[in-house]
Amino acid sequence: MEISAHIRNAPSEHEVRLRTDGTAQPLAVSAKASGQGSSVNGGEFLMAALATCYCNDLYREAARLGIVVTGCEVVASARFDGVGLAAHSMVYSARVESSATPEQIERLLEETDRLAEVHNTLRAGCPVRRVAWHGHAT
Repeated sequence: MEISAHIRNAPSEHEVRLRTDGTAQPLAVSAKASGQGSSVNGGEFLMAALATCYCNDLYREAARLGIVVTGCEVVASARFDGVGLAAHSMVYSARVESSATPEQIERLLEETDRLAEVHNTLRAGCPVRRVAWHGHAT
């Protein structure tokens, strides 16, 4: 599965498009008041990615484990101490709404933590490299 994001920014426009294996969708994100860049910063998007991945995977793993989940909340945070410095103190927590036993919910939380792809990508220290522009379409 290939996942991509494409941002087009100019003084009169700010467009974010996402694509997963050929299925594209827009993401409503406004430009900064100056028009130069996004009103949402990369760290916020990174925390949203962690929270979104875990939320979605909770439901996936609940179905696999036969646990009915009626709702959940996920909060992710990290510290960014300066320009060019990597994040640290990255943590997240989750609360599950379910009639399952506390033991079943804990197993669900642990399994989801073990299998969450974005979390595992960060834990593995995935290399990121810049490549030449080829008009990548999303």
